[in-house]
Amino acid sequence: MLRRGFWDLPKGKLDAGETIEQCALREVMEETGVEGVILEAPLLVTYHTYDENGKHILKETHWFKMLAPAPGQLAPQQEEQITELRWVDAAGMAELLRKTFPSVRDVASKATF
Repeated sequence: MLRRGFWDLPKGKLDAGETIEQCALREVMEETGVEGVILEAPLLVTYHTYDENGKHILKETHWFKMLAPAPGQLAPQQEEQITELRWVDAAGMAELLRKTFPSVRDVASKATF
C-alpha cells in the first residue's frame, strides 16, 4: 500500500481488549478492505521510531504471514492517507522495496511467496 509516498504494509495500534493477532487481522481489513484473511504464522517483530504530538515514540510491530482470499477489489483507507493498493508477487516486490522503510524490507526478506 502506498502511504505518504512510501510503500508500506498494514499495521496499527492495539484496541482495548484486543490480542495482537486480532489487531493484525483488523488492521489488514481496515486499511485494505480485504475480508476473510487467515492468520497463518508469526514472521518477526520489528521496532521503529516516530514523532507524535511532540513525543518520540518507539513502536514494536508484530508481523504475520497471512492468507487472503482470491485477489479482489481493494479499498484504500483514505483516512490513513493510503492512496494506492496493489497485489504483487515476489518479482513485483523488488521494485516497491526501493521506496519503503527498513522494517518492511525485513518483513519481505522473511516472507515466502
